[in-house]
Amino acid sequence: MSGARQGVAEARRIVVKIGSSSLTTASGGLDADRVDALVDVMAKTRSGGEKEIVLVSSGAIAAGLAPLGLARRPKDLARQQAAASVGQGLLVARYTASFARYGVRVGQVLLTTDDTSRRAHYRNAYRTLDQLLAMGAVPVVNENDTVATDEIRFGDNDRLAALVAHLVRADLLVLLSDVDGLYDGDPSLPGTTRIGEVRAPGDIAHVSIGSAGKAGVGTGGMVTKVEAARIAAAAGIPVVLTSAVHAADALAGRDTGTYFHRTGRRSADRLLWLAHASTPQGALVLDDGAVRAVVERRTSLLPAGIARVEGEFSAGDPVELRDTAGVAVARGLVNYDAKEIPQLLGRSTRDLAKELGPAYEREVVHRDDLVVLHP
Repeated sequence: MSGARQGVAEARRIVVKIGSSSLTTASGGLDADRVDALVDVMAKTRSGGEKEIVLVSSGAIAAGLAPLGLARRPKDLARQQAAASVGQGLLVARYTASFARYGVRVGQVLLTTDDTSRRAHYRNAYRTLDQLLAMGAVPVVNENDTVATDEIRFGDNDRLAALVAHLVRADLLVLLSDVDGLYDGDPSLPGTTRIGEVRAPGDIAHVSIGSAGKAGVGTGGMVTKVEAARIAAAAGIPVVLTSAVHAADALAGRDTGTYFHRTGRRSADRLLWLAHASTPQGALVLDDGAVRAVVERRTSLLPAGIARVEGEFSAGDPVELRDTAGVAVARGLVNYDAKEIPQLLGRSTRDLAKELGPAYEREVVHRDDLVVLHP
């Protein structure tokens, strides 16, 4: 076992993500044998009491197709949400029964992006997951498809898994699907080779990555998995990408799938969520001085540096901060409604407080609610 994979074997807190195609049939409905096989591996991994597992599971919409008489995944949001409502209950019931064979409890945790980019919600999500683990339960996490709108969706559970790994301060992320790793070409064609390790994004810059899963019941393909691996690795979390049938090897640190080395440092803040899980509701265009202050000195954004406002948003919404050329340089949670900001443009907080009251002495975007976007 290589030193890197030895680190995988020694990981204490692990996030495992399983895709729809690995749990269900193409026609919809859960495959109980597949669920049991996955649970067998996870239960054995945590049986010594030294390891904790958070499961990010797709499959709710797919599981709800057949019971609702739907032949395939619907394209409209309303019927997707109806299928998720039926399927989520079936999915958690199946996990509950399967883990019960080992005397293990599961706890359902449904998230939207709104739950995790706002400071108080982020802390609550962490506390809930941490407490479930402390009490010996296995959290089963999914996107809250029944209420999420297009504006507050993660879009795929691969990215959600990477962000959950960051949220719970995991030591390892394992992405399981129907493909046994990243290949240097189409894995169905002869002559292609599995890429065993990725040490930096440049290692796979030459690889053409497809976008569709085999079974047609999920939303993610290899593109979303590689992006999720990049997000997690940049947050200091190594990643193993492989197929569900190799889950035991992946968790044991054996040479399977593709191993993504960590490329950044671990951090406990929620700014990764703000960068990767929020959808900007508008934009603030900054003058050159404000761009330098925000990007280089990492200061809060004050009214004096704003040139104009774009879009409609409310206080607390995520917005983009753009330079005069229209390039997004940062993202943050704004402290004012869009309609309030025009009267503040170019003015100092001291003057605003004197004229409009002490409430207007606050920053437009506080530095604790702001993340710089690197190209």
